Amino acid sequence: MPALDPTQLETLVVIAEEGTFDAAARRLNITPSAVSQRIRALERAAGQVLVRRTTPCTPTEAGEPLIRHGRQLRLLLGEAAATLSADTTSDATVVDLSVVVNADTLATWFRPVLDEVATWDRTALRITVEDQGYSADALRRGEVLAAVTSEPRPVQGCTVEPLGRLRYTPGATPALIERHRKGRGIDWGAIPMIVYNEKDHLQDEVLAAHSATRPPVVHRVPSSHDFHEAIRRGLGWGMLLDAQAEADVESGVTVPLPGAKPIDIQLFWQRWRLDSIALEDLSEAVRRAARSGLRPTR
Repeated sequence: MPALDPTQLETLVVIAEEGTFDAAARRLNITPSAVSQRIRALERAAGQVLVRRTTPCTPTEAGEPLIRHGRQLRLLLGEAAATLSADTTSDATVVDLSVVVNADTLATWFRPVLDEVATWDRTALRITVEDQGYSADALRRGEVLAAVTSEPRPVQGCTVEPLGRLRYTPGATPALIERHRKGRGIDWGAIPMIVYNEKDHLQDEVLAAHSATRPPVVHRVPSSHDFHEAIRRGLGWGMLLDAQAEADVESGVTVPLPGAKPIDIQLFWQRWRLDSIALEDLSEAVRRAARSGLRPTR
């Protein structure tokens, strides 16, 4: 394969981010025709179709590794420009750090990372929210530089390290539990349940431990704050984070479900194996936050 043109690679990355050739053209300040010409030239060089011309546009299997390389090149060039240039208002000097985390991580222990990045000049943090069981897929597709994930096996081209454990306790209001009492326990097949979204299966693990399946009523509340509030208001039972469970039990608003055990999710930090000062600084900020906010790895 001939050497790939950096401008064409960047155009491919922008199409993946914007979703259409027209939107990519507006962001790059060129015509849609010029975008098409760059992608056709890149596809000729690669010998394969790299973009599905759908709405939105999506990379093909051959295009995903090129998007990953394009983002790596963008990061390194951005770092170099930021080092050499004193112009802090220029887009060319901004270092983009794209990360995927789960919603509960973003709402809790990851907050100190935001505090640190806020003090860094010419650095843009771009966060995608995804369930920890699926976040490694964003690394495989080249969409992000790093991920907080439950996947212990390193994605190709990445390093992985343990961060700690995020604990969840099944909880509900005392009134909801009393309405669904069954002997010394509860009627797992009848008590309403709350899930974050269709990828949230933590509650199913609790049900499986009690040889039960999902009840007829399953609420969906796709927000960490509102998920907690829905449990506090008696909408159904769900998984409470450490701090939420401790505060609620102390106040009596919610209590652990009888006979149900907490579930610990081991989290890992996966990042591209890339010699980048900005990415290493971000990784160190994540390590510090994890040491303070997560339970130690067993």
